[in-house]
Amino acid sequence: MASSAAETLIGAAVIAVAAGFLVYGAQTADLGPGGSDRYELKAAFRKVEGVSVGADVKIAGVKVGSVSSLELDPSTYQAVAMLSIDGSVKLPDDSDAAIQSEGLLGGNYVAITPGGSDLMLAPGEEILYTQGSVNLMDLVGRAISSAGASD
Repeated sequence: MASSAAETLIGAAVIAVAAGFLVYGAQTADLGPGGSDRYELKAAFRKVEGVSVGADVKIAGVKVGSVSSLELDPSTYQAVAMLSIDGSVKLPDDSDAAIQSEGLLGGNYVAITPGGSDLMLAPGEEILYTQGSVNLMDLVGRAISSAGASD
């Protein structure tokens, strides 16, 4: 009888932990309540290496949205990212977006630097000032070749 009660308690604990993981996952994936108050902005980059759908959009290191789609513009050959931004965050129309790295082993994200304009970007408008991703291996290769050339 005692083992039956223990098994029931352990089963209840496992279900509670699983429910906690589901709630945490829904919040971090923006699936929870409050996720519907968002608007889309467009940004075109020369390179979006390391960024994928679902990547974070941050202002001053704080997550304010995510990348909702990535497509190639066939006329300019630029990568067009649609950014889903929290509705409470209004961005000046002279803001800029750049692809930045979390670190050597981390992924990339879109960092937005708000401008100083009094005019705000409306849903569906484009962030005009962008900077694409920088390939770390290209930088290392340049550093090595420049060091070798100075010898």
